[in-house]
Amino acid sequence: MALERLQKVIAEAGVASRRKAEKMIVAGRVRVDGKVVTQLGTKVDTFSNVTVDGEPIERESLHTYLFYKPRGVVSTANDEKGRKTVVDFFENVPYRLYPIGRLDYDTSGLLLMTNDGQLANLLMHPRNEVPKVYVAKIKGILTPEEITLLKKGVKIDNRKSAPAKVKVLKTNPKKNTQIVQLTIHEGHYHQVKRMFKAVGHLVDKLSRERYAFLDLHSLTSGQYRELTREEVDRLKHIY
Repeated sequence: MALERLQKVIAEAGVASRRKAEKMIVAGRVRVDGKVVTQLGTKVDTFSNVTVDGEPIERESLHTYLFYKPRGVVSTANDEKGRKTVVDFFENVPYRLYPIGRLDYDTSGLLLMTNDGQLANLLMHPRNEVPKVYVAKIKGILTPEEITLLKKGVKIDNRKSAPAKVKVLKTNPKKNTQIVQLTIHEGHYHQVKRMFKAVGHLVDKLSRERYAFLDLHSLTSGQYRELTREEVDRLKHIY
């Protein structure tokens, strides 16, 4: 969940400048979720109820977008190397969005962008086991034994991955490559690539095709659409 300093939230709501907002906080004029806050380092999330002199400040409305992330794009708001980020695609959207989870720099596919901290927390929490469907082009051809290992879970850095669903979509014996669909609910660093590497195969290309019940449908690389209220409600209530 994205947390921001209280004085910044007050300033961005147009109540006062950040310096004046700090004075309001110190003077005890600000409440967060009904409690007086006087500590300047206090951070609040999207769903915190902030009032100044008893009046609630207007927070930005909540929005979530389904984004078809291209390869060669970083899943962060800023990149110290100056590479293109997912946020760059939303310059014309009047909301501060951030990604729910991440996709690797060279991985394409479905990524959710939001300013809804509660939704982001819900979807990223491991206990909710949100299914994610990936399609990978791998070097070599999986054996039945390797498929069984992936289905049971493979060892990565002294831990065993959760069981995965595996479906071979296409095999090219001449080029010694295979296209495989992998469904997992974990989201560790380089998860899919490391799972295939654990059974002896490198990934040439990787794309996330589905997230929970959502898919890319008619979107092309770099495009996005806003989720409907019904879709957001469904995401919040299926886990």
